[in-house]
Amino acid sequence: MKVNEGEFSMNINEFVNNYKNHPVLFVGTGFSLRYLTQSYSWDALLKKVVIDLTGNVEDYYDIRYRHQIEAKTNYEKVASDIEELFNQALGKDRHGEFEFINDEFYKDMNEGGHGRSRFKMYLAHLLRDTTLKDDVEEEIKLLAKARKNIGSVITTNYDLLIEKTFEFSPLIGNNILLSNPYGSVYKIHGCVTDSEGMIITENDYVNFNDKYELIRAQLLSLFIHNPIIFIGYSISDNNIKNILKTIFSCVDPRSEMAEQIRRNFLLIEFDSESESQDVVEHDIDIEGLSTIRINKIKTNAFDVIYEAISSLLLPVSAMDIRKVQRVWGEIRSGGNIKVSITEDIDSLNNGDMVLAIGTSKTVKYEYQTTSEMMQNYFKILDEENYQLILLLNKQQVSKSQHFPFYAFGGICPELNNIEACKRRQKEKVDEVFNRTPHSCKVDYDNLEEIYEGSYSISKQCSLVFYSAYRDILPLSVFKSFLINFEDKKCTDYRRLLCLYDLKAPLPKARKQSLVLPG
Repeated sequence: MKVNEGEFSMNINEFVNNYKNHPVLFVGTGFSLRYLTQSYSWDALLKKVVIDLTGNVEDYYDIRYRHQIEAKTNYEKVASDIEELFNQALGKDRHGEFEFINDEFYKDMNEGGHGRSRFKMYLAHLLRDTTLKDDVEEEIKLLAKARKNIGSVITTNYDLLIEKTFEFSPLIGNNILLSNPYGSVYKIHGCVTDSEGMIITENDYVNFNDKYELIRAQLLSLFIHNPIIFIGYSISDNNIKNILKTIFSCVDPRSEMAEQIRRNFLLIEFDSESESQDVVEHDIDIEGLSTIRINKIKTNAFDVIYEAISSLLLPVSAMDIRKVQRVWGEIRSGGNIKVSITEDIDSLNNGDMVLAIGTSKTVKYEYQTTSEMMQNYFKILDEENYQLILLLNKQQVSKSQHFPFYAFGGICPELNNIEACKRRQKEKVDEVFNRTPHSCKVDYDNLEEIYEGSYSISKQCSLVFYSAYRDILPLSVFKSFLINFEDKKCTDYRRLLCLYDLKAPLPKARKQSLVLPG
């Protein structure tokens, strides 16, 4: 493979801002290595298993040497040898160091299983931990904020970091073929939750390649219609080459579609010494294909990239598309679902699930009600979901309603009459405080003392409100109380949320505006 760097250069913000659809992340090992305390390269993972088993790293080197040609290691064969060694050793030592693996193995057999690989069970054990490294939490928060603009994630990793960060649905094995493209994590090499399906040995890869055609067809649609951002891979990675082969064996490299794919294709390559924010072109010669030009940014400034994705302004967020997909999925499933086709959504009965298709003149559209926005307040703020907040201009918030305008207005200053709404919010909060019953005028700086009092939920809320209003109860404790609040539809929660919204630091306003049609 030959790589040549071109003359093209564009700032990452400009590059991402050209996207017309929600990007798909393709995540590799380097991603987990960057963030998790317990993560391994392929070589390091296999080495650890052998050291844990035999206590001698040279045993691993002997195995690796057997499958090394011209300084290149066939790790699939290495993994196959280690699996055989590991499984045999544990079969002969029931109550040794790996007794817990044997316990799991025999429990599965007793419950009707056909025998799982002890080796893969141990791999799943090693990779299940999602504890983050020091000093990466802020970067992860930036990535989580960007999820509103990310359609889906494809990964060759086994761990659970993606699911934990994005709250997307994992798809493993045959479930990939039955999936919706938005809000999914395509775990094409398996997952720690299903150790037997993990793809790591030579036989695993043979079976995977036999089935890959169907999976490839599913993924090809994503590659064609969405920008693809590779993260956690190097430019020489086999996964990169295979994806390029997948795409351009089906798409004429000289066609407009190929050019569109190329423009949307971005590889993020890690470089500890660089804080570059510039995307450059690279020409890659791949055997069997003509020269393929891709876009690449080589940097350690991942926070800048996540901010760029988060700041992307599209007519609708990926999370709203996921909602529509769920509705459509229920419609397709049939059953007791009622479907009405109408030009006026107001003609439908309240409570009907609706997928409305029409013009801006005939269809009103609301992606979340004001009640739903209050229930999802913290998630909306974490994601800085500008698109969703802007839709408040198409809804009516009654003057009698408790609603948190401060933070929403901070993210989206274009909200109608925002200053008047904020004044009204503060007045209503002050009214609630002034009506505090005498028995609730007690200062608490923690929740434990309130809980120990065995008060009713309503009185707990009044006590929290009084202490939070007077800045006695720490804001972080107040936030935790709200996040864990069970009934987020009740009036008590809404009053408390409006108080928190007033007290909390305001988020920074977006620098750009989004104009929606209609």
